[in-house]
Amino acid sequence: MPVEIAPPPTVPAATAPLPVQAAGRTTRVPSVAIRVGRWLFAAQLFAVPTLAISNIFLGLALLAAPAAARAARVSWRRLAPLAVPLGLYVLLLLASIAGSYDVGRSLRGATEVFNLTPLLLAPLYVRGERAVRRLVAGFEILGALLAGWGLAQWAMGWGGLDQRIRGPFSHWMTYAGVLLVCDLLLLASITARRGWRSPWRWAGLMLVNLALLQSLTRSAWVALGLALTVLLLARAPKLLLAYPAAAALFVLLAPVPLLHRMTSIVDLDDISNYDRVCMAEAGLRMVADRPLFGLGPQMVERLYPIYRTPTAPRNSVPHLHNNLLQIAAERGLPALASYLALMLGSAVVAYRCYRREGGRAGPRADLYLGVMLTLLAFNVAGLFENNWGDTEVQRVVLFVLAVPFCLLAAEGPRAEAPGRAA
Repeated sequence: MPVEIAPPPTVPAATAPLPVQAAGRTTRVPSVAIRVGRWLFAAQLFAVPTLAISNIFLGLALLAAPAAARAARVSWRRLAPLAVPLGLYVLLLLASIAGSYDVGRSLRGATEVFNLTPLLLAPLYVRGERAVRRLVAGFEILGALLAGWGLAQWAMGWGGLDQRIRGPFSHWMTYAGVLLVCDLLLLASITARRGWRSPWRWAGLMLVNLALLQSLTRSAWVALGLALTVLLLARAPKLLLAYPAAAALFVLLAPVPLLHRMTSIVDLDDISNYDRVCMAEAGLRMVADRPLFGLGPQMVERLYPIYRTPTAPRNSVPHLHNNLLQIAAERGLPALASYLALMLGSAVVAYRCYRREGGRAGPRADLYLGVMLTLLAFNVAGLFENNWGDTEVQRVVLFVLAVPFCLLAAEGPRAEAPGRAA
């Protein structure tokens, strides 16, 4: 008796991506939900100087996500290095709220769950090299515009520690944190691709670095210096021999206030340096007191007077000026481990893809190099400030974290996994 084979189920035309033959391979036209979500995702990124508007775009992108996910057919297995530590981080955040000394106050920290959603939306909406490059180029342009804004403030008389330039942001550290990301993406584009032939990129790089200098943000300077050293070690180690001459030239030409600010980085008598030492001591006492789930979100500021060193310059602080201590004190050591796993997971995937595609000669070497340098610099700066708790900076870094997975999302299901690269 013949067996009747039913035809495969059809996908509704409203959500199904349409197959198109192009360049000898089959590609898919994104659904309306994906196209709209892509614009909303980009809008929430580039609206970070006005966080309220950015949040509106992010909320709309979240509303479009279910329809986009059905059309995109995301491989969650490939997102495991991203999704697993993120899920643990969120679960531990909720556990920390439940175990807080003041649950009502700590509930305010639950808004971070919303702030973290771009990390999973990025591989959904920004799929493939072309889409990633558009956003990276947008960040490079944004960096130049923000730098111009800050330099215009400087030209109008801003400057010094009492009135530091901050562009459109409310705080100079937020300004420097966003500029730092843009700066490293520009550096990666110029050094790992044909971007060195692009005059506007060089002009943008000069503007961004000049604005970073004038922001007087030492944590960004240290992070940029270390990232640049790592880049030179990887690409042109002989240029490190120019460091002494460059340092001597800077000492001769730099304005005295800028030179004093830079030398204060290693000045143990500097009051802000000593204040950070006192905050670190208080943070370690907090972690020792409640190592598993921490004091609870929003509780470090409230309980700091109890844990502070008696000689600390300030009686209260908004945070501990250190990402690692802040997370451990608020949420506990397991939450800190999940944060580090999130950072390392993205960096390792970026490095494996970088090696798999031929290293510095690879077609997407600039993107992977930009991810690794940015994550390095962000976490180095985070040793001296709570930049993970700065929503504007965090939102930009979340996209960078997701870039390797955005590139993998567009590859076919049989593509070689990064972990198996030779």
